[in-house]
Amino acid sequence: MIYRPLYVDKIMAYTDTPFVKILTGVRRCGKSTILKMIMEKLQKERNIPEDQIVSYRFDSMEYEDMTAKEMYAELKGRLYQGKKTYFFLDEMQEIKGWEKVVNSLASDFDVDLYVTGSNSRMMSSEISTYLTGRYVAFHIYTLSFSEYLTFKSQYTSLEDHKSELANYIRLGGFPATHLQAYSQDEVYTIVRDIYNSTIFSDIVKRNQIRKIDQLERVVKYTFNNVGNTFSAKSISDYLKAERRALDNETVYNYLEKLEKAYLLHRCSRYDLQGKEILKTQEKFYLADTSLRYSVLGYNPDTVAAALENVVYLELCRRGYKVHIGKIGDAEIDFVAERLNDKIYVQVTQRIASEKTEKREYDRLLEIRDNYPKYVLRTDELASGNYEGIKTMHVADFLLSEDF
Repeated sequence: MIYRPLYVDKIMAYTDTPFVKILTGVRRCGKSTILKMIMEKLQKERNIPEDQIVSYRFDSMEYEDMTAKEMYAELKGRLYQGKKTYFFLDEMQEIKGWEKVVNSLASDFDVDLYVTGSNSRMMSSEISTYLTGRYVAFHIYTLSFSEYLTFKSQYTSLEDHKSELANYIRLGGFPATHLQAYSQDEVYTIVRDIYNSTIFSDIVKRNQIRKIDQLERVVKYTFNNVGNTFSAKSISDYLKAERRALDNETVYNYLEKLEKAYLLHRCSRYDLQGKEILKTQEKFYLADTSLRYSVLGYNPDTVAAALENVVYLELCRRGYKVHIGKIGDAEIDFVAERLNDKIYVQVTQRIASEKTEKREYDRLLEIRDNYPKYVLRTDELASGNYEGIKTMHVADFLLSEDF
């Protein structure tokens, strides 16, 4: 196992507290492995005996028809008498009513609970009802660029990090694809399997969707339009033009289900002058850039959108709440806020002319505050300062500890 301190250290800060630790994220992003890392650290660093640590994986066939009552009886029977029991409960969303079970265990016994799930139903109103004020949530993402470099360095020598960025964008960050040297085709085969299992298990089966072809058309549209603003209506209009009629409400429902399975992240627009979130023309970003390429095939023309996707995910990983900025008729790629911090980010693959360069910088210069502003590029001139705006290579930004 390759240690992922970004998550393990944050989660373990809550060890032996009354809070239930809930880990969510797209399938195969590493949630189960992070649980194993925590179990290992409990034994090695905190001297917790192995028989005080209890783990279950509820997506196993063994528990397919298990009820909440049966789950409660099973877990109650594994309590360690006289000392705290550490429960690691993987893919809990498979058991209807799991929230009541977790609440009962947390309320009635000396336990420390860690729970994972691959669907945002994990964060539904049921949790608010049964676990109000008693849980902390951690969103687990696929590998960051820094983590990708760590994984890859275990089995091969690295190129310079600017060259490695191109590989990272093309191959994505699902941990399973970076445990050894896989070809591009092998990576996309693994990612397609993750995509298919998410679509059919977390969306089609769970929501009893019959018109799978309609869902797949919506998926392909969103994957093709990463980094573009669009709405349910624009998808509906596009499909009508293709003689594949689909009403706005159905499209909206499909988008919502893709979000709940963590395949898509919705990024709303924020009016910097009116100080309000706009409800139209949002953008969607993928849980990992490899999803697009494994489903639609790799196309070098999509790299600019993939760069934007990678930067968006990195900001989210670091705890920022991210919006698209609107200032007049212009757009700022990202306005990212975290507690009292705020940064503005423009992402561009390369700046080909003086006119383009002026446009990218002028948008940021219109913002009259003192928060950090960045223009991120991939060309050789990606460095320096322009009237207080920092220019950086995307790879340097992703590896920076300054934001």
